Amino acid sequence: MKSYSYGPTLVTGGAGFIGSHIVDKLVEQEIDVWALDNLSTGKLSNLSKSEGKKNFNFIKEDLNNSAGVKKALEDIKVVFHMAADPEVRTGFETPESSYKENVRNTFFLLEEIRKSKEVEKIVFASSSAVYGDAKVLPTPEDYGPLLPISAYGASKLACEAYVSSYCHNYGIDGYIVRPANVIGSRGRHGVTWDFINKIKKNSQLLEVLGDGKQTKSYIHVSDGVEGFFHCMKKSVNKVEIYNLGSEDSVDVMSIAKMVVKNMDLENTKIITTGGVDGGRGWVGDIKQAHLDIAKLKSLGWSPKLSSAESVDLASRELQNDL
Repeated sequence: MKSYSYGPTLVTGGAGFIGSHIVDKLVEQEIDVWALDNLSTGKLSNLSKSEGKKNFNFIKEDLNNSAGVKKALEDIKVVFHMAADPEVRTGFETPESSYKENVRNTFFLLEEIRKSKEVEKIVFASSSAVYGDAKVLPTPEDYGPLLPISAYGASKLACEAYVSSYCHNYGIDGYIVRPANVIGSRGRHGVTWDFINKIKKNSQLLEVLGDGKQTKSYIHVSDGVEGFFHCMKKSVNKVEIYNLGSEDSVDVMSIAKMVVKNMDLENTKIITTGGVDGGRGWVGDIKQAHLDIAKLKSLGWSPKLSSAESVDLASRELQNDL
């Protein structure tokens, strides 16, 4: 298999959900990898597959420590910037978290990349949340104006702008990836994870936030990781933006029923809260989201699993993770 990378690689948030899967793929490709994580939400256990390999290194560090980041970037050619506050839901109560963990820390990282003059490529994990309540579904990359409805979405859009500007100004190639809802083993947030944990606490009743009709695309982390690498492998322009998702979407009530089924339960009662603002699960929750993935597919990538198949697999994997 042809290597996707181009030299020593740093993965920020490398002990997190998607970051750890990125690390495993790079280690498998025999690339020298440094996983950087402050372990606030990431787990060293997520890196057990790569631990002990001669081309794997772990750095416990925070992105707001310029000296530590400077050292971590020594001789690095490629950066996968995956570190972030991953929670959309909490942004209404604590919007400062999205700013500090996403915007501020991305700026700090980019500044050290600029000063290092070694990094040639950066892959940034943005989010489909930058689109807000898009009027076009499936939503293409050139949709606009981009009007996020959550602090999380706003922070990711701001990060995209910073990544783009630094790439254009300082001779770096940039790959901005806007994933749909990524799910699978090692995930620790999102509706599937929430449902499993709720049922573990009370198998008789499962509460669904909103009206249960929220419909979104889901992509399994195995498909998602391949998509991240494919973006870098095939791009030709200085900065490219790619949607990363599945061909279809699935509603929240269907996910609830699938989780109940996969936990071998028959008598669990599923209820909805009704939600806010027309059935949303929370303030800032996007009611309908489906990405147009034609751009990335035109480069030869396509997801192996549908949204429903991704949820089905993830719900079984996450039970084993508990």
